[in-house]
Amino acid sequence: MDKAKRASASAELLLNAGDPEGACNRAYYAMFDAARAALIASRPGADADAEMTKVRTHSGLITAFGLRLVKTGRLPVELGRALNRASELRLAADYTGGPVTKGQAEWMVNQSKAFIAEVHRAFTSHEGEP
Repeated sequence: MDKAKRASASAELLLNAGDPEGACNRAYYAMFDAARAALIASRPGADADAEMTKVRTHSGLITAFGLRLVKTGRLPVELGRALNRASELRLAADYTGGPVTKGQAEWMVNQSKAFIAEVHRAFTSHEGEP
């Protein structure tokens, strides 16, 4: 979660510096790292290590997050939707060369903060720091 928090702070700095593409990249990675931490926290001990060795791609992690944490009701559906949308925007920002608006980047920065806060809340109240 520390890595997620640092990425979210970096996203905000990049947004304020006028770099919406960079802000989208860092905001996505903040959410990605928080999702990874949530998956690990949801399976304590050796189960977490075994589970994470199966997740080899970004899409694999997003799918695992949706199936194991959103579909089961442990985390809100909105988090799954936000992670999927953030992934789409990050791909546009990093690879397609299409424009990313300041509004889209602001949405991602705000979503990264909310995503981290929700994951933190969900897991610290039950299992400890993810």
